[in-house]
Amino acid sequence: MKDYVVRATAGEGQIRAFVATTKNMVEEGRSLHETTKVATAALGRTLTATSIMGLMMKNKGDKVSVIIKGGGPIGTILATSDVNGTVKGYVSNPKVEVPDYENGKLNVAAAVGNAGVVKVIKDLGLREPYNGAYPLVSGEIAEDFTYYFALSEQTPSVVSLGVLTTEYEVEHAGGFIVQLMPDATEETIVKLEENVAKLQSITNMLKDGNTPEQILDIVLEGLEPRILDTCDVKFECECSKERVQGALVSIGKTALSQIIEEDKQAEVGCQFCNRKYQYTEEELLELLNNM
Repeated sequence: MKDYVVRATAGEGQIRAFVATTKNMVEEGRSLHETTKVATAALGRTLTATSIMGLMMKNKGDKVSVIIKGGGPIGTILATSDVNGTVKGYVSNPKVEVPDYENGKLNVAAAVGNAGVVKVIKDLGLREPYNGAYPLVSGEIAEDFTYYFALSEQTPSVVSLGVLTTEYEVEHAGGFIVQLMPDATEETIVKLEENVAKLQSITNMLKDGNTPEQILDIVLEGLEPRILDTCDVKFECECSKERVQGALVSIGKTALSQIIEEDKQAEVGCQFCNRKYQYTEEELLELLNNM
């Protein structure tokens, strides 16, 4: 089944909601970076949320990046999405291992840490991108996004993110973000709180065979949800040999001359997809001459 996000409204416009199924996206991230189970869960949750945040933007060319640095052994988690929900990302330590919780669930918080920040950068085509950093509250990621929306956008939100994975493949992944609009009535708020209080985890709902449309009906039961559109989403890196050569330019003329003299070639890798690009001595000399 393909990955997609259902975008909806409910409560006569008092609520907006996004529900995603992202198994293929998260599996692509796991496969490219050969992540451990706990790293797959952390990266997968971040990819799902960032993809939805991409869909929240309005204009073609808009981009959003999320950087999570919690001080834990996983290091940095970075994901970036365009306005179509096409996302890419990585973790700096894909081989991280931490003990599971006593109930057998993956301890994402122990891998991520909770002594750091969530940084959100929105490039809206203006002179300066919007840039904000907010404290991590748990390291479990969904709660951290909930806190981000409340603090940064003054939007009360319910965020649920989940990844069910074996050592070798992602079985289920997805999430939802439900937000109250400023005109939400007390009645609507109470009904949403009642619904949320009795929800299963997102992974259990997906494991039970529920589609995003069905999960939307469960989360917004009694609030008359109305689907606005359905958006296909995916993990895709748009890197190319021309794009990554910027890394060679950034080291400066002296260092590049030294590489040409000593190695006669160079290899540059893309962090997002692990592709490797080779540059011959002739290509490096041409690059040096153009600097």
